[in-house]
Amino acid sequence: MNVDTILDNMNRHKVRYLLIGGMNFLLRHRPILTFDVDLWIEDSEPNRQLCHSALVSLAAEWGKSDADWGPVKDKSSDWLSVQHVFCLTSPHGAIDIFRSVRGLASWSTCFAESVRERTAGAVSYYGICDRDMLACQRCLPREHQKLERIAALEQALAREPRDE
Repeated sequence: MNVDTILDNMNRHKVRYLLIGGMNFLLRHRPILTFDVDLWIEDSEPNRQLCHSALVSLAAEWGKSDADWGPVKDKSSDWLSVQHVFCLTSPHGAIDIFRSVRGLASWSTCFAESVRERTAGAVSYYGICDRDMLACQRCLPREHQKLERIAALEQALAREPRDE
């Protein structure tokens, strides 16, 4: 997986996104095995078009079914509006695109609280803050929660200075 290529491509296409999920946790806290890059995009028509262009550049593929699976460059321009989560493949790794995230406030509210970071390869990205990462974990069904991740996030939040 080449997270730098994926994030750099999103940045070059000016996609408004937040890095969420395991890759955000891996880059900001602990090295854990993750198999995809989860991106929560601002859900507006212009941003979905920018995301489509970035995914075309990444040679990403998606389909509603096996019969419909293929390059996103061959999809109609509004394909990103047909559902709320998309699981794509690309030569650079698996990419999940979210238009909404259960348990979190609006994209713009989470973006305002996001953390700007850089990968080891110096690619800039915005990731959801620890409080929002924890909210995402707690919102999952118990059997899908990552207890080690929850403990690490709780520890990180306990170290943050409190607003008085």
